[in-house]
Amino acid sequence: MRHNKKINHLGRTSSHREAMLSNMASSLIKHKRIFTTTAKAKALRKYVEPLVTKSKEDTTHSRRVVFSSLQDKAAVTELFKKISEKILNRPGGYTRIIKTGNRLGDNASMCFIELVDFNENMLKASKKATGKTRRSRKKPVAAKTPEAAAKPEAAAAEDPTAE
Repeated sequence: MRHNKKINHLGRTSSHREAMLSNMASSLIKHKRIFTTTAKAKALRKYVEPLVTKSKEDTTHSRRVVFSSLQDKAAVTELFKKISEKILNRPGGYTRIIKTGNRLGDNASMCFIELVDFNENMLKASKKATGKTRRSRKKPVAAKTPEAAAKPEAAAAEDPTAE
């Protein structure tokens, strides 16, 4: 049975895993997107999302808590200045994992992990896709313009068989 086995140890000791996740989180915050294995990305998501939530409240205490996890001043500054502005109204789900296939050497499952609000290509596509949507099933009534209304009458006058 696998009771209380929620954490993926990633084949590392506790100190090594903590250091690796801290470095990966700093890289993710600085570069907004990193390329890694799927297992590491899933572990990183659990590590980084609480830190991003903490950055919504810019207090000395929250900065110290985040710094104790990241150990990187530049990453903490980036997180509290740029990233926290963009994610202020988002209730959660700050990261996205995009699977890219398997690695050539050892067939490990690879992916990108990125911050959601910083992918300009997907933001442009989502703005275009979200147009005006209708909430009812009724067919739309075509608005009659004076020119459109005159055309059927003119066509009926020219066609002798139509009555």
